[in-house]
Amino acid sequence: MTTIRDVARKAGVSVATVSRVMNGSGPVSASAARRIHDAASALRYVPHVGARSLITAKTNTLGVLLPDLYGEFFSELIRGIQLAAQGQGYHLLFASAHGGKTEIRSAIRAMRGRVDGLIIMSPHVDGETLVENFPTSVPVALLSCGVRGTRYPVIDIDNASGAREVVRYLVGLGHRRIAHITGAVGNVDAAERLKGFRAAMKAAGCPRADGPEIDGDFTEAAGYRAGELLLRLSPRPTAVFAANDAMALGVMGALREGRLRVPEDISVIGFDDIPVARYVHPTLTSVHVPIAEMGERAATRMIRALAGPEPMEARVERIPTRLVVRGSSGPPPTSLHRRRST
Repeated sequence: MTTIRDVARKAGVSVATVSRVMNGSGPVSASAARRIHDAASALRYVPHVGARSLITAKTNTLGVLLPDLYGEFFSELIRGIQLAAQGQGYHLLFASAHGGKTEIRSAIRAMRGRVDGLIIMSPHVDGETLVENFPTSVPVALLSCGVRGTRYPVIDIDNASGAREVVRYLVGLGHRRIAHITGAVGNVDAAERLKGFRAAMKAAGCPRADGPEIDGDFTEAAGYRAGELLLRLSPRPTAVFAANDAMALGVMGALREGRLRVPEDISVIGFDDIPVARYVHPTLTSVHVPIAEMGERAATRMIRALAGPEPMEARVERIPTRLVVRGSSGPPPTSLHRRRST
């Protein structure tokens, strides 16, 4: 295997000069740099990444730890992170952790020494876990982790506001019986969306009995099961607000099989506004979250911190949401009947 010494010998320079050229770490004349690149190309020399990182103390890699790598939400988030990272010459190292703190700790420890910074989205992470398992000198950015009062910056979604907007919109259409399919237990986003739903229902004067809450876990399967349950309820809700789009799509599938029309018989609204929401039939009304932008912001802030002398500012940045009305929502059936009668 060709070594850096072979390149130095062929180019007629020292090993240190080759190292400076390969790492871009020092002044080298244009003619020497050209000879080194020509020699490396002729010898098919590929720098050893591990050896380079020992010298430079940099891996040019960002670690990304997510609760899952499957689904459109995470695909969009990864796309945003990748856009920012590739534009600045950084590679990405991904890991997922579905379980609790033990699995999170193992995943974080596996990143040690391999990445220059770490982006984490997990309901199970906290400041203590990070301090115990990751060097304090390495920058960390948290996405929707619910961690407060630490030295780590946090980027959150304004979940409660988005949920309140959904309820206000449905109430404005004439709905009173609005069901909510909750997200996964222990998930920060799910808890805030439920909190916003309850607050808006109370403000609208809708009793708890008019707003049944059905357990979910952010999967299409959970939405389908919730839809089957909705078909058996009496009186049946005239609208359902799912804590994410995947569950909303599952609900629509179950309602369709139960021969209910969306939105004529029951309205369905999701959260996240994943790309497929605008292509299903009927198109899905959803709370828009700039998912890719969220990932891009986290990566950009991380890379800026790595490039400059100042650490990442430990502040909470809240991403605003907006309701995107499409074909899956409309007035309740009684309102439609009155309109047709008149």
